[in-house]
Amino acid sequence: MQLKMSGFDSPVKSVQPASSNAPQTSVSQAFTVQFWGVRGSIPTPGIENVRYGGNTVCVEMQVGGKRLIFDGGTGLRVLGRTLVKQMPVSAHLFFTHTHWDRIQGFPFFIPAFIAGNSFDIYGSIGPNGASIKQRLSDQMLRPNFPVPLQVMRSEMRFHDISPGSMLSLDDVIVETIALNRPNSALGYRVSWNGHSVVYATDTEHSSEKLDQSLLYLAHHTDLLIYDAAYADHAYYTPSADAAEQKPATWQAGIEVAIAANVKQMVMFHHDPAHDDNFLDQVEAEVQVDFPNVQLAREGMVLQICQE
Repeated sequence: MQLKMSGFDSPVKSVQPASSNAPQTSVSQAFTVQFWGVRGSIPTPGIENVRYGGNTVCVEMQVGGKRLIFDGGTGLRVLGRTLVKQMPVSAHLFFTHTHWDRIQGFPFFIPAFIAGNSFDIYGSIGPNGASIKQRLSDQMLRPNFPVPLQVMRSEMRFHDISPGSMLSLDDVIVETIALNRPNSALGYRVSWNGHSVVYATDTEHSSEKLDQSLLYLAHHTDLLIYDAAYADHAYYTPSADAAEQKPATWQAGIEVAIAANVKQMVMFHHDPAHDDNFLDQVEAEVQVDFPNVQLAREGMVLQICQE
């Protein structure tokens, strides 16, 4: 099915990340999004993944003078190395779920080990009844890790949240939904000053109808960060005809973006098997029909609105 992009404009601006050597003493009063890790499942270091990056998922939003961090894959370690130059650090850390690619950077998040820093940490109760604190603690227990969570000296406040929650961080509003996923995951919408960003990854698709909860969450958002982990099997079948060589997961995402009147979309959570050349090819093919979509790259910064 051919999808048209009429009325699908894109005021969101791409900007270059600040130099890591530049002093940054406060959180921006504007609304920016930075990608510190964009890979799913496992880290993928190597020269074949330099342009898109090999760290697992972590996205930072600076909005209305607050720092919000979404998921704690190995990209969180990289973010932490930057934040130690800006201490004391205060942030809100939101987890979609606790598969390893979402939490494996947390034990290496240096600011969490330093007294004087403070973090509010949010996540849902697990399918086994474990709180977000317990879920993060478990991976830091021996024999998996030598240092327990209790060694972290920063002030940490843990919040168990559920789908349908609406959190008010002064004038920044965070809404949640349950994504379409057997093992459960949260989707988030961050709203401030008439602008919004939706973070919805690891969601599955129905061939019959669009996810109404996701359509609600993404309605008229400035930016939809959406899962793109799995290409259709036809990408691995050279004999497949051209009509079949459309990535079903990505096309479903575009349908959501158009139906929800999203202004711009970033495809995220890349499969470990997809190297730079493959992702370049996918982005070029998708943008032929859908120009307001781009693939996430580690270090990419998007400016949603200025101060």
